[in-house]
Amino acid sequence: MKESVDYILKSIQQTLENEVEETDKFVDAIMESRRIFIYGVGRSGLIAKAFAIRLVQMGLEVYFVGETITPIVEEGNLVIIVSHTGETMSAIQTANIVRRVGARVITITANAHSKLASASNLVMLIHPPKDDDRKTLAPLGTLFENATLIYLDSIVARLMEKLGQSEGSLRKRHAIWV
Repeated sequence: MKESVDYILKSIQQTLENEVEETDKFVDAIMESRRIFIYGVGRSGLIAKAFAIRLVQMGLEVYFVGETITPIVEEGNLVIIVSHTGETMSAIQTANIVRRVGARVITITANAHSKLASASNLVMLIHPPKDDDRKTLAPLGTLFENATLIYLDSIVARLMEKLGQSEGSLRKRHAIWV
């Protein structure tokens, strides 16, 4: 286990040690949007949902595409899609449909040349190293998913600062069980 943990942590740090290009544009797009829609499938979708929860806790109007209570995407809305390969058909279709109605699409992917990247207004590239150890110590999309979670959590910190939020203000919007 220690070997895998060390490998994953080292790989994520290596992936994120340089600032992800276009991060300021990503943050600005979130701050400028009245409604934010988030989408992803599988483990990428779980990472996307975790980000959506934090945005809601900051008081932003956020929906996850595909949920029963999600309203329609309209012109001027922001749609953030997380996809490791950028080739997930439902993600590509979502990007193409919402762009036609005038929404802005930001994609987080490891594949800058994917169909999803081509259908997006802005691409945030999270590209973990590919080596032989990855297949046994962090299989499939593990490094992308973990690096993306950490990247998006760092975006939360930046948004909190820009929006004048604190942990206390987020806590007020945190789920409360009665």
